Amino acid sequence: MAGSLLLGVDIGTSSAKGVLCTAGGAILATAEAPHGFSSPKPGWAEQDADAVWWAGFVAVCRQLLSGKWTGDDVGAIGVSAIGPTVLPVDANGRPLRPGILYGIDTRATGQIAALERDPGFEAIFALNGQIPTTQSAGPKIRWIRENEPDVFAKTDRILTAASYLVHRLTGEYVMSRHEASYFTPLVDLERLEFDDRFADRIAPVSLLPRLAWSSEIAGVVTPAAAEETGLRVGTPVSAGAIDAAAEALSVGVTAPGDLMMMYGSTLFFILTTDGPRPDPLVWATGYLTPGSYSIGAGMSTSGLLTRWFRDELAGAEVTAEAIGGVNAYAALAEQASAVPPGADGLLVLPYFSGERTPINDPDARGVIAGLTLQHTRGHIYRALIEATAYGAWHILDAFDVIGADVRRIVAVGGGTNNELWLRIMSDVTGRTQMIPEVTIGASYGDAFLAGLATGLVPSIETLVRDWVRPARVIEPDPRHRDIYDRYYAEYRALYPAVKDSLHRLAGLGR
Repeated sequence: MAGSLLLGVDIGTSSAKGVLCTAGGAILATAEAPHGFSSPKPGWAEQDADAVWWAGFVAVCRQLLSGKWTGDDVGAIGVSAIGPTVLPVDANGRPLRPGILYGIDTRATGQIAALERDPGFEAIFALNGQIPTTQSAGPKIRWIRENEPDVFAKTDRILTAASYLVHRLTGEYVMSRHEASYFTPLVDLERLEFDDRFADRIAPVSLLPRLAWSSEIAGVVTPAAAEETGLRVGTPVSAGAIDAAAEALSVGVTAPGDLMMMYGSTLFFILTTDGPRPDPLVWATGYLTPGSYSIGAGMSTSGLLTRWFRDELAGAEVTAEAIGGVNAYAALAEQASAVPPGADGLLVLPYFSGERTPINDPDARGVIAGLTLQHTRGHIYRALIEATAYGAWHILDAFDVIGADVRRIVAVGGGTNNELWLRIMSDVTGRTQMIPEVTIGASYGDAFLAGLATGLVPSIETLVRDWVRPARVIEPDPRHRDIYDRYYAEYRALYPAVKDSLHRLAGLGR
């Protein structure tokens, strides 16, 4: 007899996370398994589909089902993962190479340029509602075709991280319509279906999975998957999602004008809309349930930036933590808190991995401007955090430009544990943020989608009524408005002033 519990697992950039909960949203168990990604060349970001994605899913699943509950207690399973990723598999569903990650992988700039020439960005935008960027899957598929012809010749399907997990669980080839929205130039935004109009520039759409809404069932757990995971054979599995969308849903981002701001390795935004709202500045997409739409936007570095600073430039703090002292991030935050807004004349362009929206420039590079001998680690660390907030403001400005109304901001992700980051974000942008009581993450949204797909959860309204509990709000400090207005003006002026130099340096660094 099928159980009634909901299991959700998300594969993120740096870890796999899972949750087991009731159909009413009560959390019974959580689990996590860390992992990393490889960068074999500058601008590349990859993960092994079996050693990272599937192994992470299995590890988390086994943790969740190792105590009081077993696979027999689980009534439905939901999965999500980083996306859009590109994974070619053979006729047996076996990966032919590591999966190419989302917009932080910038290898396909040449293919983007080729698509700009033919068929041209205007023709692509008219169909897809997006222009090709480093976030797009299409140029990366073309990169494989042109640079790894042996791999392409053996390719029977092109999957994503989420659709690979669904395949390993069910044997089905299914992709969510939200994730498919990023397969520019192979998708029609209005119909949310794959389209072969430009397939000769990329790959036949027959290589892509069938499409489904994330709130629909993709298939059921196979005997092979049950043996590895401990799940029950025949347990329904929902169609999967990109992690950011699942996380947005997990905190009640459902009504038009709701905006999720996800503080993670990168900074990601999902704004729900009342229909398709295409604009070259952002990513117009389908959302998670039938007929729903959203706008995506993202920075390429945020948490990755502070991690880089800790690992490379905060040796004293890391050493102190290792021998029992305060957490290195907490020590850096304390130093940065003692520095005034604006970091005494420091300004950072946070484009350490290029940048996604709204400048869509993979050859942008990081800049630390205004350094003097009087500046300390605390100054630089604060300036890095402020830079992520200026980048967020730039994206919020883009939403305003295209007339996409932001009515409510919900902040999620690991970075919401950093009080300094939250307060700087509100002070810089001038926006209020709501912090939910439960911020388990995308896996919680996966569990809800699984419940919705199977009927264990009766409706989307149940999410807002029962699952999401607001905890507190972060209000901007009006005392800092003038100083941040002036710094933001310099931030917006700095990139155009140094863009050509940054591109030349990017070329020299390859």
